Amino acid sequence: MATATNHSQPQVLRERKFRPLSATRLREAFILTALGCCTVFTVLITVTIVCLLVGQTVEFFKMPETSVKDFLFGLKWSPALGETKFFGIWPLVCGTLWVTLIAMCVALPLGLVTAIYLSEYAPQKLRNVLKPVLELLAGIPTVVYGFFALVVITPGLQAAGVQVDFYNALSAGIAVGILCLPTVASLSEDSLRAVPRRLREAAYGLGSTKFDVSMKVVVPAALSGIISAFLLAAARAIGETMIVAMAAGALAKLTLDPRGQVQTMTGHMAATATGDVSNFDVRYYSIYSVALVLFCITLALTIIGNIVRKRFQEAYD
Repeated sequence: MATATNHSQPQVLRERKFRPLSATRLREAFILTALGCCTVFTVLITVTIVCLLVGQTVEFFKMPETSVKDFLFGLKWSPALGETKFFGIWPLVCGTLWVTLIAMCVALPLGLVTAIYLSEYAPQKLRNVLKPVLELLAGIPTVVYGFFALVVITPGLQAAGVQVDFYNALSAGIAVGILCLPTVASLSEDSLRAVPRRLREAAYGLGSTKFDVSMKVVVPAALSGIISAFLLAAARAIGETMIVAMAAGALAKLTLDPRGQVQTMTGHMAATATGDVSNFDVRYYSIYSVALVLFCITLALTIIGNIVRKRFQEAYD
């Protein structure tokens, strides 16, 4: 009897071990399948958007008022100027680049300095208060930033002696920079905090000051994450719509002066897609052509940023 009991016990244990193992494998298979479906769904959405943009852009160039040459090399954009319409994309690109450049001049240095202070200098209690408050800026509706640019930034620039129009690229760019500031500061601070403590201690052991450790050790070690934050902020600035639609103006023109009004690509799309334009009108199809150019610019920025980030990451690994 004892021998039979001893032989039956390993079999029972094997059965008990087999059942939870099978359940675990089923759960893992379900999770992997769900993750794979989400990945495929995301790719399909991206492909669908690209196909839609390309298809509608082809319809745009079939219109008698348009041509690929004028679109790519034209220097005037006036889709509603009587019977003669101009569809040169460069005035919209110029306005977009002006707003993005000004926004990055505001967001990148201020965000990086804020991140360095929160990571290396601020006490823990102060950091726990400042970081959530800073991230609250990202939750403010963009329409509020648009009004802020109109009623605060523009009058403030005029009071400081800067001759700006009521609608101008400078105020819109500053407002977009404030919008992007939490993104740069938060992501950069996370990257700086992720730098191993032993690197700081080794630098202190060599006699480095806190400033030297921050600027010559921590920042270079976290540079790949900082570049990713810069890239995300730049993409956010290029694609911003409400602020530029309210504060930058609606006059598409090539200009080197950001104090006047401009129109960005997203601003044109927001102004045109109001329901007043027919679905068969050339101005309606121009939305998709401009969106395709915006997509190509964002894609190129992402590719270049990833290449630069990988090179810096390899250099400091």
